[in-house]
Amino acid sequence: MRVLAGAALVAMAFTGTAARAQQNPQAEAQALELLKRGIAFRTVAGPGNQTPDYAAYLKTQLVAGGFDPADIRIERIDDTAWLAARYPGTDRAAKPIYISGHMDVVEAKPEDWTRDPFTPIVENGYIFGRGATDMKYDLSTMVATLIQLKREGYRPSRDIVLLASGDEETSMKTTAAMAEQYHDGELLLNIDGGGGALDEHGKPEIFGLQGAEKTYADYELTFTNPGGHSSAPTKSNAIYSLAHALEKIEAYQFPGEINDITRAGFVQGARTADPEMAAAMRAFMANQRDAKALAVLRSEPGLIGQTGTTCVATMVNAGHATNALPQRATANINCRIFPGTSVAAVAATLTKVVGDPELKLRTLDSGTVASPASPLRPDLMKLVSDGIHARFPGVPIVPAMSAGASDSMWFRAKGVPSYGVSPIFMKGSDSFAHGLNERTPLSEIAPSIVYYKFLLRGLTK
Repeated sequence: MRVLAGAALVAMAFTGTAARAQQNPQAEAQALELLKRGIAFRTVAGPGNQTPDYAAYLKTQLVAGGFDPADIRIERIDDTAWLAARYPGTDRAAKPIYISGHMDVVEAKPEDWTRDPFTPIVENGYIFGRGATDMKYDLSTMVATLIQLKREGYRPSRDIVLLASGDEETSMKTTAAMAEQYHDGELLLNIDGGGGALDEHGKPEIFGLQGAEKTYADYELTFTNPGGHSSAPTKSNAIYSLAHALEKIEAYQFPGEINDITRAGFVQGARTADPEMAAAMRAFMANQRDAKALAVLRSEPGLIGQTGTTCVATMVNAGHATNALPQRATANINCRIFPGTSVAAVAATLTKVVGDPELKLRTLDSGTVASPASPLRPDLMKLVSDGIHARFPGVPIVPAMSAGASDSMWFRAKGVPSYGVSPIFMKGSDSFAHGLNERTPLSEIAPSIVYYKFLLRGLTK
């Protein structure tokens, strides 16, 4: 595939007279209007879910912006829906570029918020509301970008297909359905992943490009006993058995693992980390069994998950009366599994670690699927780097593996390389996704549209 020559081309968007020439005032205004209208749709799972209505609204905007109605699909599943919009390319034999995002949001109770979460409020340079960040912001700016490309008469060399799921925050049934039908893409750009960090003075610190994610899995540990009266304790006690099992799991360390994504992250991290941490990163890259290096890396909460599989107890339940021996004790073990390791293999490891024949271990259905790490494509890495460096020269571009689940995993599992590429830069103090009083700085809209145009043109020229 053909890519643009360098950062100098897009950098024009941020300098002097050229900046004014490269601005997209119509798209910027439309993105804000789309975001305001989008926040007002209560796209929360359950009774009153307005995701199908939001999908219908997006379709009307895309059609008004030049899309053929025949190129837009909306499919309902239970109380939600998914949307697929095709921007036709000139070469129908070329594999399409997919763009992934989601229309649903997590629940928000108005009584807990300073402002009504489903009433968009623009105030002091921010837009407030549920979905203002996650992720109606990126969906709105991308839709506005696609319409702007139509407005400019741009004809991509290959199809661009926007895929918007309707239950990413819950069961991901819509994503699984889309991946069954859309799995022949050259690559997928997940606009719900990646992104940059600003310090509290607004200085850019890092940009993360998500290229892998861990598999989410829950395991239920259960011990049962006949029980009896608490005045006559027996050697067998379900609570004690469970406690011993949890102690063993707590003490166990899964072996170190690495892939191309995490290796690239450690390479970049070693350039700026303190000497001890940098040495540990280099030692770990050379030998994933280096116990000393692992101990140093795993002392840092932000790096534990990058070195291998992690499992932790998250819930316990035991006993039925204060004066009775427990008949049953259970615990939930939540694991984030390194790509390439199966859910079944982790179950077998937990069983072995506990080493108690009385243990009953059950793998719970989490609605997720294991997926491999995506390869680091030089063409995409250059495009992303050029696009980000046009705005923030020299900011580190760090490939990253997410510990959480996103729509990308369903497409990676079908063989479509997927990358989180959202351009939004946020201060830690502005990050309220999934939390109270979610907000996004309006200043991100203009550079996001410039970046998305640059990326899409570069991938489809």
